[in-house]
Amino acid sequence: MPTADLTVRTYPTPAHLGRHQVLDPRSLAYRRHYDGHTLRATEWEPRIPVLDQQNLVAQGIRTSQAYGLDTDVDALSSCTGNAATALLSILLAKTTAQAVGLDTENATTAEHFAIGLYADATARDQWQNLTWPTDDCGSSGLGIAKAMHDRNLIDQYGHATTAEELCALLQTGPVLMGMPWLSAFTQAGPDGFIEADPNWATSPLEGGHEVCVTALETVAIDNGTLLPAATVLRFRNSWSASWGDHGEGRLRLSTYLALRDQIDIVQPRLDGARP
Repeated sequence: MPTADLTVRTYPTPAHLGRHQVLDPRSLAYRRHYDGHTLRATEWEPRIPVLDQQNLVAQGIRTSQAYGLDTDVDALSSCTGNAATALLSILLAKTTAQAVGLDTENATTAEHFAIGLYADATARDQWQNLTWPTDDCGSSGLGIAKAMHDRNLIDQYGHATTAEELCALLQTGPVLMGMPWLSAFTQAGPDGFIEADPNWATSPLEGGHEVCVTALETVAIDNGTLLPAATVLRFRNSWSASWGDHGEGRLRLSTYLALRDQIDIVQPRLDGARP
């Protein structure tokens, strides 16, 4: 698709982040609209250990050997690949995951898988001229969804653009959330809430980040109206189990709404039998 038809917002790509926002009007036409059905707390548990897109060498990941580089890199802007790998560990049965190269029990091989997905996503992000492994350029939620579809790991993906649509998607499975990452978010509280700093909204922008939202942990509704400040999402991050709540974070739906113009929600799905 010509890049003129896309809405692209790029972000800095330090090695612990790396997501760009890319909106495609043809893809957004596949929004899954909220039909008013009851929203309930839901949870989707990844079947892999918490991954770490940093400290790669210490994990035994030698990118020089795997990708023909002159030297090893110790961190990558591969959050899209990491978030997608967590999501796929939920969608795919263990035997299916193993058949496509995703070892759900080994963090090192799962991280290798995530890096490979990231490489594919940079190639599918045709709005930019750079790709990994030549350049650690970051990628997008749309690019990673296309990469999964190209590998026949999923058969479709849809989007949400409202709080109600996001909560409705979580009734049926996990979602990928690309978001602006503010410096205050990096210092998540021990309970994982990224809004631990009351002044988070005015903290500097560090870049863009992709996470896998795994739970609508708390749903607050009053007289049929969703209460964003009391509704809580939980997500799997890719900065090791030492971050947040054992590698997971939380945010209130009101935070999603405050940042919504820079957020994109993609739900990869596997509704039919995988080829």
